[in-house]
Amino acid sequence: MSAEIRIGTQGWAYPDWLGAFYPPGAKQQDLLPFYAEVFDTVELDTTFYGAPKPAIARSWEKRVPAGFRFAAKLPRAITHDALLRDAAPEFAEFLRALEPLGAKLGPLLAQMPAEFERTTENVAALRAFARLNPKDAKLAIEFRHASWHVPETWATLRELGLAVAWTSWRVLPHVSEVTADFLYLRWLGDRRDVTVFDRVQIDRSEEFAAWEPDVRRALPEVREVYGYFNNHWAGHSPASANEMKERLGLVAVDPKARWRQGEMW
Repeated sequence: MSAEIRIGTQGWAYPDWLGAFYPPGAKQQDLLPFYAEVFDTVELDTTFYGAPKPAIARSWEKRVPAGFRFAAKLPRAITHDALLRDAAPEFAEFLRALEPLGAKLGPLLAQMPAEFERTTENVAALRAFARLNPKDAKLAIEFRHASWHVPETWATLRELGLAVAWTSWRVLPHVSEVTADFLYLRWLGDRRDVTVFDRVQIDRSEEFAAWEPDVRRALPEVREVYGYFNNHWAGHSPASANEMKERLGLVAVDPKARWRQGEMW
């Protein structure tokens, strides 16, 4: 495979993971270091609600090894409130807040709201916002309105160097276009289907089988792949992430094999 593949989860701090992924009784400060023993990337969901304080970003950076990568969702103030318009100050503040992550910062994600349709005005807003993105930053965009799923959109994203997020979410049409030199994959599911996150509760075998060939086909076209599972996709995102890793020929780490002696009971 020509691309470097990183598969992880959306967030890491879930009480239901104690005794299923984390050792029983694990302390809050130990969760991220343990997570980084199993996966080499995570999508930060907290950044959707606001830029982190630099001290928090520094603490994240210190708790993971050099090869780890954080993906960060843009704040909703940019994507949902401003709809990418006149967001230069907020975006600059967000980038400054993430500076302590250094080389461990991976791609950024603009998760757009479902009502963000493809219109002349919104295409213009996307173009203007893309010009704010630093040249060395990877930016992916998730469209939740099917009006964007047209060849003109893919051409625009290729021109701007943005990756379209391949997303499994409710009835959103499946996208498998390559528009940048990296892939950004998201498996979300439906929040109404799962309420506890300690085990797999939905059989996603058919969906896995459908995704795998599309990802494999795209590998020669990109340098990196970032993929993230939500608990709502099948019930327990670490198990889903490890299954996808195995399907793609990567080494999956059994979290319970990393439990220290004395932490298992």
